[in-house]
Amino acid sequence: MQPGYPPQQPQQIDNNITMSIVAIFLFWPLAIPAIINASKVNPLIQQGDYAGAQAAAAESKKWSKWALIVGLVWIGLIVVCCLFGGLAGLVGGSSTN
Repeated sequence: MQPGYPPQQPQQIDNNITMSIVAIFLFWPLAIPAIINASKVNPLIQQGDYAGAQAAAAESKKWSKWALIVGLVWIGLIVVCCLFGGLAGLVGGSSTN
């Protein structure tokens, strides 16, 4: 370190832990790797491995996005099936009288 220069602050990298936790409620099988990778980011920053921290954050974001997408599509399919099943029950139930 040179005299007169302030010490460098460690680079801030978003670990995506919030998105990973939200994703676990939608589709947990894909959210588990997201949480594991998110938990690796801060220790890697403390060790000075910024490239590794960036890679872990990118992996966490990728798994979180996939968990969110699959979970929302799954919920959408369930809602559509329930609506059509309910409508089919109403139509089929009225003709049995």
